[in-house]
Amino acid sequence: MHFESPIKRRQSRQIMVGNVPVGGGAPISVQSMTNTETCDVAATVAQIRAIQDAGADIVRVSVPSMDAAEAFKAIREQVSVPLVADIHFDYKIALKVAEYGVDCLRINPGNIGNKDRVRAVVDCARDKNIPIRIGVNAGSLEKDLQKKYGEPTPDALVESAFRQIEYFDALDFQEFKLSLKASDIFMTVDAYRKIASQIDNPLHLGITEAGGLRSGTVKSSIGLGLLLMDGIGDTLRVSLAADPVQEVKVGWDMLRSLKLRNRGINFIACPSCSRQNFDVVKTMNELEERLEDIKVSMDVAVIGCVVNGPGEAKEADLGLAGGSPNNLVYLDGKPNTKVKNETLVDDLERMIREKADAKEKEESNLIAKS
Repeated sequence: MHFESPIKRRQSRQIMVGNVPVGGGAPISVQSMTNTETCDVAATVAQIRAIQDAGADIVRVSVPSMDAAEAFKAIREQVSVPLVADIHFDYKIALKVAEYGVDCLRINPGNIGNKDRVRAVVDCARDKNIPIRIGVNAGSLEKDLQKKYGEPTPDALVESAFRQIEYFDALDFQEFKLSLKASDIFMTVDAYRKIASQIDNPLHLGITEAGGLRSGTVKSSIGLGLLLMDGIGDTLRVSLAADPVQEVKVGWDMLRSLKLRNRGINFIACPSCSRQNFDVVKTMNELEERLEDIKVSMDVAVIGCVVNGPGEAKEADLGLAGGSPNNLVYLDGKPNTKVKNETLVDDLERMIREKADAKEKEESNLIAKS
């Protein structure tokens, strides 16, 4: 199942968040946000590293106070992943973290203050070559827009965004990306579609406050999936009331499903039925847990019987078709060896790791030759 995504992505200008390009045809970056107390430096650093290990390209950290800004300085010194500082209400915090090596500033036009304060942030960002994310959120629109529209609407989100965009234009500052988030899928998708055709700045996608792990994943997959299918989006965050590591995993699963990025194992597995010749659900649970560390892209099929098993297995880098008395493993589309149920997971893990190592070496050789 190796083919390019048919999605034609929206043309956008490029900015740099640390060493990560955003927009301009760069791969869609996956973000998450820490939920530790920022002033607890050790806990925040540990979580950032876990988020990065899960595959995040960029990590956002809330900086709600000057004490948190001082903690941010210590955090910045201990991690390598690009960091975005989330700033609300006090623009002076943005100025402080800019001194401490932040890679991007996220400000909300609904609460950051008057134009003089925004100008101060923009001037600082320009001076230090730091991009800004304009983060419009349905839950914190400007008071006059709340009065004008009566309630959050796509047009209210877009109008809020354009206020900031026009001011940035007046200041001749284009190093910014934009987000227009709501917890409602329809409002979010409509707002992004409206703005996407009117500007060429990079867009950061998200369904804000999407919910818990299951419901939030479903909601985010529908909303972000619609936008990504339209070619809209240069970076994304899946906002879940869950471990931030899970946000990263879901984000990667979205992009991998749409063939927009590849990382780690893409499992093709049957839901199982009475035809299965081994316990598919148990096997998959164990394999996913054991193989989370694999970063090289590969397809692995785990099918419990001979109805669809051989067909799916032939299309994967490594595939398993259930059979009796033994199950058949396919390697690169060809029958390779048989494995017993008693040692099934151990045998599959070993063969998958061997295949992953071989693919990694092959990719490294190609890079070295190019």
